Amino acid sequence: MQRHLALFDLDNTLVDRRGTLNAWAAEFTVRHGLGDGERAYVLGMVADRAYPSTFDVIRTRYRLRMSTAELWRAYCAGIAASVSCPAEVLDGLDELRAAGWRVGVATNGAVDIQRAKLQATGVSERVDGVFVSEEADARKPQRQHFALAAARCGAVLGDGGWMVGDNPVNDIGGGRSAGLRTIWVSNGRSWPPPDPGPDHTVPHARAAIDHLLLHTADHARTTA
Repeated sequence: MQRHLALFDLDNTLVDRRGTLNAWAAEFTVRHGLGDGERAYVLGMVADRAYPSTFDVIRTRYRLRMSTAELWRAYCAGIAASVSCPAEVLDGLDELRAAGWRVGVATNGAVDIQRAKLQATGVSERVDGVFVSEEADARKPQRQHFALAAARCGAVLGDGGWMVGDNPVNDIGGGRSAGLRTIWVSNGRSWPPPDPGPDHTVPHARAAIDHLLLHTADHARTTA
């Protein structure tokens, strides 16, 4: 029997990156004696893409004594210590695999920080494969990103599957272009009208998992 493929975005899909970054930025500015007005700048620097080069810029701006490498390591450790994945989502990943799904994570970002989050939250133990864009310079929404993520799970895009994520362009648009069905995690937002909509919309990752499990049950009934 063919195993279905489900790829999940990491940040603000499986884990709350936004809330974790807000807490980290507040702690960072206090620790380094920066004014409250600098918190927004620091947060803005790491919110889009956080890499060691990001901390080189921050270090230069505030003339910090710590090296860029030290700042990066502290950032990875701090985020990993505070990020979490809801227990019901972790259980859901287990349920998907038990139901015969190949489950993977397809995420943009730096390997160090993304792997640290996956390990700290327990997500890495509950998926068949992970692909982080920095590993092969293939970022969502590029088709190659999804192909590599599928391969990490022992699957190929030609067999179809699903992409679950919160970003309309990277996750939904990219997933659709890669030939995958899509589930948008809205996090309380409305879908941007100009963009073609996803196949399904849910408020959070657990609801996406429930939809996939229902899809499994429906498929079993129609093929019985």
